[in-house]
Amino acid sequence: MTVSPELRTLPTIPPAPSHRPLSGVPAAPAVGGPRTGSPDLLRSVFRQHAAGVAVITAHGDRPVGFTATSLNSVAAEPPLISFGVGTGSSSWPVVAEAEHIGVHILGEHQEQLAATFARSGADRFAAPTRWSRGPEGVPVLDGVLAWLVCRVVARVPAGDHRIVIAEAVAGDPDGVGRPLLYHQGRFNALRD
Repeated sequence: MTVSPELRTLPTIPPAPSHRPLSGVPAAPAVGGPRTGSPDLLRSVFRQHAAGVAVITAHGDRPVGFTATSLNSVAAEPPLISFGVGTGSSSWPVVAEAEHIGVHILGEHQEQLAATFARSGADRFAAPTRWSRGPEGVPVLDGVLAWLVCRVVARVPAGDHRIVIAEAVAGDPDGVGRPLLYHQGRFNALRD
């Protein structure tokens, strides 16, 4: 795999010219218009994107874990996943060296667990967190909707993050409940 050593910023694209409304309906007024790419713009746009909530775990000298909304299925053959992790995060030194990681899909009943693993400086594996050592010694959280233990196959530089790509080696998809979502800066449940 070839990886570019840095990400380039593309030039700003000017706004498209105004078009006449369809069917005689007046066009909605623009709300601010296009903005130049920035960290603030990215955060603002992704607040509009509802994402599933996962916790990633690993074990080195100690267990580590963090809440992630960047989890993706990459390929079915071989079974690959990916997620992003900041190189400044307290979990990164362990994840940077780990051969295996855990991926946990949280249920709507686990908002507090998501908050614990998102909180800086928290003892994430202390009570009330329930966990045990799973395959390859990876910390596996109790009561999640599903979990995987994955073998890390790549850590791709991406700005101040790394994109970790890992292959599933074991797991359990049979938890009970509905998924926890992250939207507008808050944890949310699905609505009927």
